[in-house]
Amino acid sequence: MVVEPSAELFNDMMTKVTTLHSYTGGDQGFLNSYYSNFANAHLFDPDASPEDLKSRPAPQMERLSTLYNADVGLYMLANKWMVDEEELRVIHYTLGPLKPWDWWTSWLVKPVDVWQDVRVKLEETLPGTGGGKSPNDKLLVIFLFLLPVLFFAFCYYRSFLQTRSLLDHIRHLYYKLRSGGVLGYSSVTSSNINSDGQFPNLAYSKVPIFLGAMSVVVCFMGAMLSLVVSVSIVPRQVMPWTGFLLVYEWTLTIFFLLVGSYLHIVYRWGKLIGNQSASLSLHSESVAYDSGKGHFRMMSSCDSATWYYGLGAAFLALATPLLPSVFGVTALFLRLGLMVMGGLTLASFMTYAAEHISVRTFMRGYEERDAQTTRNICSFC
Repeated sequence: MVVEPSAELFNDMMTKVTTLHSYTGGDQGFLNSYYSNFANAHLFDPDASPEDLKSRPAPQMERLSTLYNADVGLYMLANKWMVDEEELRVIHYTLGPLKPWDWWTSWLVKPVDVWQDVRVKLEETLPGTGGGKSPNDKLLVIFLFLLPVLFFAFCYYRSFLQTRSLLDHIRHLYYKLRSGGVLGYSSVTSSNINSDGQFPNLAYSKVPIFLGAMSVVVCFMGAMLSLVVSVSIVPRQVMPWTGFLLVYEWTLTIFFLLVGSYLHIVYRWGKLIGNQSASLSLHSESVAYDSGKGHFRMMSSCDSATWYYGLGAAFLALATPLLPSVFGVTALFLRLGLMVMGGLTLASFMTYAAEHISVRTFMRGYEERDAQTTRNICSFC
């Protein structure tokens, strides 16, 4: 709708604000009630010739066509525009909080790509604002990207490179791949594991029956908290891919910190139970690298199962929001359906992994109750 500024019209509206019914409770419903004949108004034709305009009386009101008010909500329902996309003049983003300048909207609403294409072509009005960018956001994005990378590098150094040299790890990886063995390092010694690769039944009997369920709850609460914190610290108006990668990176980092701290508590718990069990006398021996200094052994607490489950969860968390893009799906409900399917798969995997890793961590602590070792523990492991 196009109207001319008029003090008389404004005053008339103000006198009817309290009397006219608004079906929305806001301005949209009031305007529809005020212009009650709007639905029957003549459709504005921008290509009408002067002869056609002179041949008919000037209408009191004209409606703009869909070309000037293409509703994104209607597009998402039909998965197409009601008119030729090449002729569109104005796109109306009507899906409530899903606004095109928020990075997460692009992963749900396809027409946001049109808005983003225009955004990157914007000229610089202030220093550093070209392409719709903000200088402050740029510095924050760099900081948010580097901090988790430095954290994981430090974690890797503390967990592995202080127990073995990088060359030893590469050699170990090569021989494992060549022999078809299982990768990773285990702090549970072979003397404490049965021939079928399991812990002794007596040791399993010491595991609290509620440990698995408690670990699943902690895992999901940690995931939700990590996601909420990540979304809150990432700037809303960054580019879609930038926002997605930063949220993924920070969610993974915070989740590893939370769950890693919980697993460390479980490990200490198992060690405490082991020390209190006077009836068991298990002799631990390490397959890790012996530093040769005194009678202490340096070992990594990160075993292969922990890394496999961690990397598996990280992969599923990355694949879930990317499924619609991989399959080229643009329909809103189908995109949501694929994400829900991926989310259910991730939830099932996390449920199994949380229970399995927590029990395994408890058993590691229980089996190593008497071990005199200096451990460089990665918080996740």
